[in-house]
Amino acid sequence: MKKVLFIDRDGTLILEPDDYQVNTFEKLVFYPEVFHYLGKIATELDFEMVMVTNQDGLGTAAYPETVFSSIQDFILKSFANEGIVFSNIFIDRSFPEQNSPMRKPKTGMLTSYLDTPDYDLTGSFVIGDRMTDVELAKNLGCKAIFITDHETLGSNEVAVPNNPENKRNRYYSQHQSGWNGAKQHQHRNRFFRPHAGPVGTSRAN
Repeated sequence: MKKVLFIDRDGTLILEPDDYQVNTFEKLVFYPEVFHYLGKIATELDFEMVMVTNQDGLGTAAYPETVFSSIQDFILKSFANEGIVFSNIFIDRSFPEQNSPMRKPKTGMLTSYLDTPDYDLTGSFVIGDRMTDVELAKNLGCKAIFITDHETLGSNEVAVPNNPENKRNRYYSQHQSGWNGAKQHQHRNRFFRPHAGPVGTSRAN
């Protein structure tokens, strides 16, 4: 069975600006060391890489498709030049208030990975910088790697439990600041070491 890395884009592959929208090349900055560590994963481990991103209002007058596409194409070519190729790219264009079944943390975009013997979701990971990414991992039955300096980012879109003592343990792992933390996760050799919490999250050392 295939294992998958479901990888967020903004805030994970590239840095997210203060206004949360990368709509100019001036705002485009790749996450430090992302090419190094993803390149190692691509060459040394057997993971299928899938990009999964929410892009609020993409295709509207405020966020034209042409603006997004030129930047997205540059991002994909930059990763491909380093041997990092995404087998699938899933983009949701809705706003949070629309409550779309396709929007992370819901799994509507990823139904092809569910209920199939082709994929090992328990051995797969979601990597992202928002609580929605960790909730997506929970919904898929994957483990999560939480790359962030803002632990509550995206919490308005997830089902946070009422008991604050349970919130951290149940919904996300101890976060790591940046891709250099990925070297502490090992799976059979040097990268991912799963630590199964109550919802199968991965805990950084």
